[in-house]
Amino acid sequence: MRHRKKFNHLGRKSAHRKAMLSNMAISLIEHKRITTTVAKAKALRVFVEPIINRAKTDSTHSRRMVFRRLQNKEAVSELFRDIVLKIADRKGGYTRILKTGTRLGDNAEMCFIELVDYNDDYVTEKVKKTKKKRTRRGSSKKTKEQNEENTK
Repeated sequence: MRHRKKFNHLGRKSAHRKAMLSNMAISLIEHKRITTTVAKAKALRVFVEPIINRAKTDSTHSRRMVFRRLQNKEAVSELFRDIVLKIADRKGGYTRILKTGTRLGDNAEMCFIELVDYNDDYVTEKVKKTKKKRTRRGSSKKTKEQNEENTK
């Protein structure tokens, strides 16, 4: 039974797990989408979303807290410079997991984990469509008047 177990240990010791999640988070920030197993993606989502949320406030303290988890200057600067601009109005749910099937070698469930606002397939601009008011009588009157003018 897994009562009172807070997170998935992923079959690794704590130092290995923290290093792996940190490296995966750096790759996700740099490439915006990575392929991994479903279990690792779910663990990464729990790891990286508080980091992205922390990056919304650009202060020295928040930069230090993010750097403490990531340990990569380029990833931290990209997170604060580029990614925060796209997710500024979003309240949460910065990542998306898309299952892709199973791995050939060991039949593990594979998936993409990606930053939500960077996938062009799912990002849609809200465009207002103006509806034409369609009435049967109005359209028939216009066509009759146009036909009479054309015959004259």
